Amino acid sequence: MDLDLKNKTIVVTGGASGIGAAIVNGLVQEGAIPVVIDKSRVGLQSLAQAHSSLFKRKMIETYLCDLSDPLDTQRVLSELNLDHTDIYGLVNNAGANDGIGLNSDVASFMSSLHKNLVHYFQMTQGLVARIKQAQGSIINISSKVAVTGQGGTSGYAAAKGAINALTREWAVDLAPFNVDVNCVIPAEVNTPQYASWLQTQEGERRLPAILKKINLGTRLTTPEEIADYVLFLLSQKSSHTTGQLLFVDGGYTHLDDSKN
Repeated sequence: MDLDLKNKTIVVTGGASGIGAAIVNGLVQEGAIPVVIDKSRVGLQSLAQAHSSLFKRKMIETYLCDLSDPLDTQRVLSELNLDHTDIYGLVNNAGANDGIGLNSDVASFMSSLHKNLVHYFQMTQGLVARIKQAQGSIINISSKVAVTGQGGTSGYAAAKGAINALTREWAVDLAPFNVDVNCVIPAEVNTPQYASWLQTQEGERRLPAILKKINLGTRLTTPEEIADYVLFLLSQKSSHTTGQLLFVDGGYTHLDDSKN
């Protein structure tokens, strides 16, 4: 299916690995122009080299930035707005479940919000004028933790809950400009980071219970399955969809697992 994303410039935060990298890979396959922001210089170089080797030419643009730092985020936004006048879409994806819970201090909690929430607002605010001009799309990546809770991760849960709320707030703000805003909510995704956790004693112990809650296929979601949904939402195939919180989790969050 042609998603009509060819030559459209789409910014992806946290795009050097995991879900973000899968989104970037999908955009390249659709002929889009991914602009990848990440704090990992090595990750950005590896991603760019992989695509250049495969296609024999430069396929993505990369910007090194620590999005948890508002000053560094403002710097990269200034560069983006100078370098690109035709930004069609933004995928807010960067963040990490950092385990900042009730036993953490306020400074750590605020740091978690900067890592997982503040840059979603800052990136959207900084690029929204370009996206309005293109009548494009904004996609926020959230987490089932915002709905189910997890325990021991207050900062991350608060950030993801706010992201869900901001998705609907921005959908209202931007509908008059024909900009759609949606949120994709994964649960258990088999990223390299998650795979490393599964190799720990805790991961091995908890995996059977996790799989038991996933009704559809009793397996982890792949990064590519998240990416496919994001690409659909970026395309005109979903042109009348906005303000939606869309769970791509094999039924983890909402389906009764008592049958298992």
